[in-house]
Amino acid sequence: MAKKFLKTTLINGKLIPDQMVDITHKQNSLRIATAEACVKVSQMKTILAIQNKTVPKGDVFEVSRVAGLLGVKKTPELLPDCHPLPIEFTGISFEIEGLTIRIHCTIKTIYKTGVEVEAMHGASIVALNIYDMLKPIDKGVEIQQIRLLSKRGGKSDFSKKPQQTIQAAVIVCSDSVSAGKKEDRSGKLIVETLQQWNVKVAEYSVIPDEVEQIQEKVKHYTDEGISLIIFTGGTGLSPRDQTPEALLPLIDREIQGIEEAIRNYGQQRTPYAMLSRSVAGMVKDSLVLALPGSTSGAKESMLAIFPAVLHLFDIVKGKQHNK
Repeated sequence: MAKKFLKTTLINGKLIPDQMVDITHKQNSLRIATAEACVKVSQMKTILAIQNKTVPKGDVFEVSRVAGLLGVKKTPELLPDCHPLPIEFTGISFEIEGLTIRIHCTIKTIYKTGVEVEAMHGASIVALNIYDMLKPIDKGVEIQQIRLLSKRGGKSDFSKKPQQTIQAAVIVCSDSVSAGKKEDRSGKLIVETLQQWNVKVAEYSVIPDEVEQIQEKVKHYTDEGISLIIFTGGTGLSPRDQTPEALLPLIDREIQGIEEAIRNYGQQRTPYAMLSRSVAGMVKDSLVLALPGSTSGAKESMLAIFPAVLHLFDIVKGKQHNK
């Protein structure tokens, strides 16, 4: 697999990587992160002053909580590679253990990238504010650590490998490609993507836009026990685009959520996505997908549903065991 490099800019004879990582291909999901910072004071009377709210600079916890909220919001302004994102929840809590004050900062958002840095930044600002408010009465205050406690959300949480080996067939439906007038790119891209998720591609083939041939492929692969059958091409609205018409009579159960996910992902990138007629459904115990034939359409469709869609095969396996 070819290595991926960030774009660079030549400045004073040096190649400087661009600051912002491209996240346009990612999908929104619930992201949660909790970070911890610890502040240790040198004497118990400092703790009592915090609890009794007698610190000269004010209520330490309440003022520091406000400082933390401001710090979370300012994170992308101070750290150049952090994307501005909608902060939909910030929770800051305090726990006193002897002479140690533990600060927990939890951030939630529904976005394309995580909030770990925002959580750690919020916790660090709270710790700094506590230090600033306590230093007039305690010269031995220390900030001891800032660390990420937990995070969840994003592709890593939905990329659990199936418990079984998945075999797939990829079929390109195109008159021009089957006639040798055009090179296939979308089918090969789908094959590469499947291999990234450890799906074994048992067969890759090219056929013309013919209903009978499409249906023959489905029947053959389901009889062979191929779990995943992906067609690319023939989902548009030209007279020869017949893949949905060929597949729908064979499908036992449509999976409309997959179709909606594909179109929704594409629609956020081009208004033409609404014209695609992607299909998803079960034929016996095989998942059959009809994806767009354009390279960008096929790529976006795969990004929209993989690897989460692979969870389906564990569900099917469970159903088979319960028969």
